[in-house]
Amino acid sequence: MDEISYTSDGFYDEVAAHDQKHVHLILIATKPDIIKQIPLYKELKNRGHLVVLGHTGQHYDENLSGGMLREFGVEPDFNLNVRGAAHEVVSQIIGRLGYVIGQLKEKGKIVIPYVHGDTTTAMAASNAGFCHRFASVHVEAGIRTLTPKYREFGLGDGFDCDAWRTFLMDRRNWERGSQEPFPEQFNTRCAEAATGIHLAPVELDRDFMLSEGFCDDRIFVVGNSVADATREAMERMDESTVFERHPELADGDFVRFCIHRGENCSNEQRFRAIYDAMKSLIEDGKKVLLISLFKTEQALENFGLKKEVETLAKNYDNFVYSPVWAEYRDVIAAMSRAAVCATDSGSMQEEMNVLGIPCVTLRFGSDRPESAINGGNLIAPPIDGSLIKQMVEFAWNNAEMKNAPKIYGENVSSKCIDAVEDVLSKGEVFRAEEERIGL
Repeated sequence: MDEISYTSDGFYDEVAAHDQKHVHLILIATKPDIIKQIPLYKELKNRGHLVVLGHTGQHYDENLSGGMLREFGVEPDFNLNVRGAAHEVVSQIIGRLGYVIGQLKEKGKIVIPYVHGDTTTAMAASNAGFCHRFASVHVEAGIRTLTPKYREFGLGDGFDCDAWRTFLMDRRNWERGSQEPFPEQFNTRCAEAATGIHLAPVELDRDFMLSEGFCDDRIFVVGNSVADATREAMERMDESTVFERHPELADGDFVRFCIHRGENCSNEQRFRAIYDAMKSLIEDGKKVLLISLFKTEQALENFGLKKEVETLAKNYDNFVYSPVWAEYRDVIAAMSRAAVCATDSGSMQEEMNVLGIPCVTLRFGSDRPESAINGGNLIAPPIDGSLIKQMVEFAWNNAEMKNAPKIYGENVSSKCIDAVEDVLSKGEVFRAEEERIGL
């Protein structure tokens, strides 16, 4: 396993020498992982637990990983350094993490992997631990996609955004069955099967898991740790330099576009619908921020739009075209002044709720449907640019959407670790069948 790098040459011996038998293994891989897992890592540290921070290497560049790790003041104890196509990354995580966990097991340790959400790492890392009969703690468990019942509402002429928002606020107007986002909906379901403690953000997620047969005594509704991270970043906003780099954003009144989902960036019809809406807003004089990620750039190149978007950025002072920012406080500082966020991200739907910023989700459904049922989020299917534009304009500083109740909790990391400690006071995270059924 030469590909694995360690901060300390004596990593295994140092962990083995610790008198605690449980190793709380916090796993990070992507930018959202870092944002949502580090609060739990720090909480475990503060309580005196034996904690190890592992990075799979899924996001490895400065803007998506390095800068944020330095901002949060943490350094992984090991990095699996995975690379390659999707199937190669999955196999590498299972093999390499399985090796790390196996070595710790041989040292007499009980490993508790903490995996987050719906990432490839969550799916593969849970598998690696389960192979050793170690069940995971699934942070952000139970997120499932719901899709609005479009046929009942209709998206034809005379579309009424206010009526659409009201429609979305009724749980009965949503249906299950979507496999999007891809592969995230697959990942979260797989991770669940190898989980011993499910930390659900909201009651809706608990309902999903109960309907799928998971044990109710191991499902804890705790909120989402992004709420802790967002509020902590809000306290550090005065340290941000984002408005020095982009002074045009300082007075707010802009829309942030974020287009990075594989299903949007690999489908020209979907991508162009979103792009056309953004372009029309720019040409109308609306202030627009486009945060471009790797898949965004691929789509712009593949669909012949790269030169056009560069020309728009050159010719329109109201258009900011930027790569993703490395520091989380910059993201939160800017978004706290936005009029609306138009995104296909999952985490940004949560962050906008915490910040009180209207959200427009550029998908056919959402794996955070509670944010739309709550009234702060509109689902904008990527089929028609004019329809997306209409929803963005409706949501722009919309007072009712801004005042939607906050649903992702406070002191979430503390509640998460409370749940883990409660389970450990009674047994292990991996539960034998006779223990589960009480014999």
